[in-house]
Amino acid sequence: MDIQLINIGFGNIVSASRVVAIVSPESAPIKRIITDARDRGQLVDATYGRRTRAVIITDSSHVILSAIQPETVANRFVISKDGAASEH
Repeated sequence: MDIQLINIGFGNIVSASRVVAIVSPESAPIKRIITDARDRGQLVDATYGRRTRAVIITDSSHVILSAIQPETVANRFVISKDGAASEH
């Protein structure tokens, strides 16, 4: 079994097989998910102090904040799944 890793910005990497969703942080339900994850201790802030642009939800209910666009993360995910060379 190959482990596919996705760069989510600033040298932070997540396992592609654990990702359930990549969403934008603007909606109220996503903001609630972020707050709930923070309260449970399952929030990972990988923004390095920058504005949150993508929220990554994993199968373990961890929520990861990224400073890169959701489309960019999704494109890296697709490139990795296709087996093509990574863009990093």
